[in-house]
Amino acid sequence: MSLRNAILAALLEGEASGYDLAKSFDASVANFWMATPQQLYRELDKMAADDLIQARLVQQERRPNKRLFSLTDAGRHALHEFTATSPRPGAIREELMVQVLAVDAGDVEAVKSALRERMIWTEAKINRFERLRARLLNGRTEQEHLARAERVGPYLALLRGLAFERENLRWARQTLTVLDRRTKSPVE
Repeated sequence: MSLRNAILAALLEGEASGYDLAKSFDASVANFWMATPQQLYRELDKMAADDLIQARLVQQERRPNKRLFSLTDAGRHALHEFTATSPRPGAIREELMVQVLAVDAGDVEAVKSALRERMIWTEAKINRFERLRARLLNGRTEQEHLARAERVGPYLALLRGLAFERENLRWARQTLTVLDRRTKSPVE
């Protein structure tokens, strides 16, 4: 998947500035796609040049002017084409997993510390996702939302992100427990 498609999908919510898109990526899309603000702005410029999005300049007092981006017909068509293809399975590139893989030859305490840090980060991410979930539901039950919401995709993607992070937390706890037991009473 390309950053381009993730941006096109994010713009389905409506017109947004690069800053707004970066914030929305952090809150919703980050559970499956990461991008730095620099990558995002470079891609927005390319997409505008390719007529997939259009930019509107908004004059502001006391602040720098900003550009608001929206989908063009060509952008909607590109997104339609993307959704019509079967995606290849994704791959996870996770440094912590490599550290765990090598823990028997490495610094067990450092790996345990990294796991604890990751658990804190993951719990915070789960809490952010739960707040976003409450905002999306807006007082409705999940069933009501899924049946009546104008767009169901953001909610379904959020559910996957929540499940992913909850599993990451469960795995980290289990791994930390195993490593704690092994460092307290090594098997001979």
